[in-house]
Amino acid sequence: MDTSISPTIPVALTIAGSDSGGGAGIQADLRTFAFHCVHGTSAITCVTAQNTLGVMGVEAIPPQAVVAQINAVCDDIGVQAAKTGMLLNKEIIAAVAELVEVLQIPNLVVDPVMVSRTGAQLLDDDAVKNLRNLLIPKAALVTPNRYEAQILSGFPINSLDDMRAASQIIHRNTGVKVVLVKGGGMQGSLCGVDVWFDGHHMETLTTKHVETKNTHGTGCTLSAAIAANLALGKDLITAVKQAKEYVTTALSYSLAIGKGQGPVGHFFPLLIK
Repeated sequence: MDTSISPTIPVALTIAGSDSGGGAGIQADLRTFAFHCVHGTSAITCVTAQNTLGVMGVEAIPPQAVVAQINAVCDDIGVQAAKTGMLLNKEIIAAVAELVEVLQIPNLVVDPVMVSRTGAQLLDDDAVKNLRNLLIPKAALVTPNRYEAQILSGFPINSLDDMRAASQIIHRNTGVKVVLVKGGGMQGSLCGVDVWFDGHHMETLTTKHVETKNTHGTGCTLSAAIAANLALGKDLITAVKQAKEYVTTALSYSLAIGKGQGPVGHFFPLLIK
């Protein structure tokens, strides 16, 4: 008796780095896809040695190997949505951008992963240029945090009005369909408040604030949840709002593991007793 699952199950692709600590990157993305009952596929761009205390080392995957992974998935399985995370260097970014266009990968969510929530720049200037000029214009949605939005817009962000102005500048300068400026790096009541702008409609998106130090992987998880919802056929604004709710709940069940900043609880139903 054939007990295989129906081939109509939605498929999402993550193009990102591996986190050996399991809190972010490919590992967080695949867990998020699974939670949403979406089959997760992956193309690994770099391998990191990291834990809750930080990153100890990074090794890039050759661009041709990244391309081979994406081709292997798309040629056979196909995808209904995709997200990018850490792409690491200008060569990988250029290769991914070209392949997104050639393969016409739908519902692309770009998490820029250029600057950490603490303001540390993770990509060099050439890589940022390729991200801005080659990849983001091909995306359905880009999800910069406060510091990434400042780089992409050239506009200092210190208030909600600044976030709104930056979203308009990024939209105009890149041609991306939707900009979601995240407020995770903002202070006080703006922490976790996001701004949505699609060229016509601007909306401020809020969820309850969760007080926890264990927030590792929130950006990866949000973009993966958005991609999962898009793979399920939801429209962009619904996908974003439901993804925010998922991340908020996962933060409520974040994991106090290791000696540093633990991850969110992706499988929070299993943690509820």
